[in-house]
Amino acid sequence: MTTGTTRTHLVWDWNGTLLDDTQAVIRATNAAFAEIELAPITLEQYREMYTIPIPRFYERFLGRLPTEAEWERMDGVFHRYYAEQRVGCGLTAGVEELLHGWQRAGRSQSLLSMYGHDQLVPVVRGYGIEPRFVRVEGRTGPSGGSKALHMERHFEALAAVGGIAPEHSVVIGDALDDAVAAAHVGARAVLYTGGSHSRSSLEGAGVPVVDSLGEAVALAETFAA
Repeated sequence: MTTGTTRTHLVWDWNGTLLDDTQAVIRATNAAFAEIELAPITLEQYREMYTIPIPRFYERFLGRLPTEAEWERMDGVFHRYYAEQRVGCGLTAGVEELLHGWQRAGRSQSLLSMYGHDQLVPVVRGYGIEPRFVRVEGRTGPSGGSKALHMERHFEALAAVGGIAPEHSVVIGDALDDAVAAAHVGARAVLYTGGSHSRSSLEGAGVPVVDSLGEAVALAETFAA
């Protein structure tokens, strides 16, 4: 694969972007809410209220930040239920063709997720798309935080493997935090409405918002590399 700073590099998000797992996330969130007797929420409520860091999201329903003990319980329940639900999730429609087409055109792409690294790599491999990426990287350290520092380290690694620079890259994700992380390193971002946020929430980021990943890729192609 040809890499380098003369072609646009894509950094893909995983959950809610390449992986169509939003319903699994809602079910896992409601299981976590039940741990502290919070009422279940709908997809629409989730998309309107979701924020990073996750304890702040929980605060919007609880009326206060969860205690450390509550957070640990809720986070544990969430990940356990999510792992059970994730096995029934498929890739977002058209993903395999988009990834293959970008690679076939001689362009590079990578995957950066806030899903735990040790869980992410075998999952991506299981969907058969790992060879499309120059790097697959998940979260290391505690869950619930922002992607910005992870994005910084991701580009440090990309620079080493292919001279890939943020200013020639586009981050494609479904969350406001993807745009924040992109801005942190000096990359562009395109946000997709099929995941964790409503369109109105995403539009507050001041970056392009699209309703399909095909549109996201087409837009990325128009950006000067």
